[in-house]
Amino acid sequence: MTRTTDPHPWRPTRRRLTDTLLTALAPVAACSVALGALTTWVAAGRAGDPARIEVTAGRVFLPYGDTRDTAAFFRITNSGDADDRLVRVSSPGGGEITLGRHRTTGGGAAYRDPVDSAAVPAHGGLTMSPHGLDVILRAGPRWELGDPVPFTLHFLRSGPVTVEAVVVGPGDVRASP
Repeated sequence: MTRTTDPHPWRPTRRRLTDTLLTALAPVAACSVALGALTTWVAAGRAGDPARIEVTAGRVFLPYGDTRDTAAFFRITNSGDADDRLVRVSSPGGGEITLGRHRTTGGGAAYRDPVDSAAVPAHGGLTMSPHGLDVILRAGPRWELGDPVPFTLHFLRSGPVTVEAVVVGPGDVRASP
């Protein structure tokens, strides 16, 4: 009876152990870096609630004179832990609707400055007014005082929010009920 032996048995040499350790070290290091980044993110308060948007006090001016251009205003609150942005406003049959901000020059003249989007900070809000941010649109041909007008406000992170604005008289800046 003869015994056969493998001429090259596996033996844990120093080089083999070093190579095995280095191979295992790369994924362990990557996981450690990811865990450290997530821990920092949570500790900084960034892992809280997402933006929670509520839109209220919608009103739209009934145009006067021979123009149909008018403005709409909303109160937007964000009770979440993340900032959001109002990026667009739409309304059925509303045609072109744009965001704008009213500015005044040093001489007291007013002009409208188009705005691409508006910030809605976490635990804060945005109140539109005739003297600041507003929504410019064309009035419907049959609008009367007290009529509801549907709008959809589109937010970067929260998505669309549909709300009604009440038609009010020109210059009536009080919040709708």
